[in-house]
Amino acid sequence: MKKILSLSLFIAVLAGCSTTPMPDENAGAPVESRSGGADVKPVVAGGLDASGLPRELTDPKSQLAQRSIFFDVDKYEIKGEYQPLVSAHAKFLVANRGFKVLIQGNTDETGSREYNLSLGQKRADAVKRALILLGAQEDQVESVSLGEEKPRNPGRDEAAFAENRRADVLYRAADGRGEF
Repeated sequence: MKKILSLSLFIAVLAGCSTTPMPDENAGAPVESRSGGADVKPVVAGGLDASGLPRELTDPKSQLAQRSIFFDVDKYEIKGEYQPLVSAHAKFLVANRGFKVLIQGNTDETGSREYNLSLGQKRADAVKRALILLGAQEDQVESVSLGEEKPRNPGRDEAAFAENRRADVLYRAADGRGEF
């Protein structure tokens, strides 16, 4: 099953790479997507919210406002339903090299503290690898595990645990404004 998921992610990355032109470093032109999805253009002055982030990262109607990738129990493979979200964040990072992300890997409370820290790191690293394969620069992406220490839902049932099995994407601009 892992091989099939890995192969699927690899094929999706290759397909994404083959349809997304590389930006010309000297021209500073926006990245153009030929996939039919919404284009992500470089941030322009005046397009920031109170936290210093571009509105497209905080507008609830924007796909980029979705910042959590959820995982199955004891898994760290990115599910197919979250691949378009990861791809959208990668496109934003490619178009806006001045932004960095911190990927925080989280787990539910089942398992030992050591196991959860390790699993959280694997989840964060999986998202980091996908972003880099899709064009983000390695120095734009940092991954860290929070294990079970930062639950989104403090409940103790399966619904709460499902909310806590995630990787969160936090943004920061080059000037230090943002979420981390």
